[in-house]
Amino acid sequence: MTDQHISPLDQARILSEALPHMQEYDEETIVIKYGGHAMGAEDTAKAFARDIVLLEQTAINPVVVHGGGPQIATMLKRLGIQSEFAAGLRITDAATIEIVEMVLAGSVNKQIVGYINEAGGKAVGLSGKDGNMVKASKTTRTMVDPDSNIEKAVDLGFVGDPEKVDLTLLNQLIGYELIPVLAPLATSQDGQTLNINADTFAGAIAGALKAKRLLLLTDVPGVLDKSRKLIPDLSIKEARKLIADGTISGGMIPKVETCIYALEQGVQGVVIIDGKTQHAVLLELFTNQGTGTLIHK
Repeated sequence: MTDQHISPLDQARILSEALPHMQEYDEETIVIKYGGHAMGAEDTAKAFARDIVLLEQTAINPVVVHGGGPQIATMLKRLGIQSEFAAGLRITDAATIEIVEMVLAGSVNKQIVGYINEAGGKAVGLSGKDGNMVKASKTTRTMVDPDSNIEKAVDLGFVGDPEKVDLTLLNQLIGYELIPVLAPLATSQDGQTLNINADTFAGAIAGALKAKRLLLLTDVPGVLDKSRKLIPDLSIKEARKLIADGTISGGMIPKVETCIYALEQGVQGVVIIDGKTQHAVLLELFTNQGTGTLIHK
């Protein structure tokens, strides 16, 4: 159904039905993680930006955290920088982190800021380095050496896990009609720039802000059961059970672990939704049906 077929009366009714939802989120902070693939084409990104401006207009405080994996891969390829992988994870060396920062804090960040501002918002593009917002420690991973069967540490290079979030800067922006747009980069204790997984970064920010909701926009509909049907609602306990029995597997495991971490830090609910769905954010927040999988305590 296109917008042209909705009568003015139906439009008014739809707006009226959104009222209790708007009241529930009034003056609340909502952290939205916008993924590299979920960004999609320009029209998708512009529609997302409009939805974020709409949230801000209804007295919700949105904070956007974005990824940029596909854009980083494109730029590394353009510059002929070969990436090494260990245990399926990219090793970020000195040459790579320079490009990662350029793409994340530069082109991707400012593109999203531009779209939000074009839609009438006031977006401010930052990274976790600004105002010492996020301090991180280097990530260590282990892998089992196939020859000797001995577990050994893998150095992933300039990759980090968030350790401490300082809200000084965000508190100057949130609630003042400004929309923070954050690139997932942080500084280590010795001043090195570290790249952080965008889901993990968003979880840390949402936890520190005690956000009402963390929305993870991904390229899947949410958490699926064994028969590939969407699970609309999960408690932490149920989620852990589904990880243990293998229902939640692969790349969904770290996503769900991020959700659990954020909930334990004080976020009220975390939703994994398909960012490619039109108006996914509005569907989740302002309608009775919601979308994706809600994970709660």
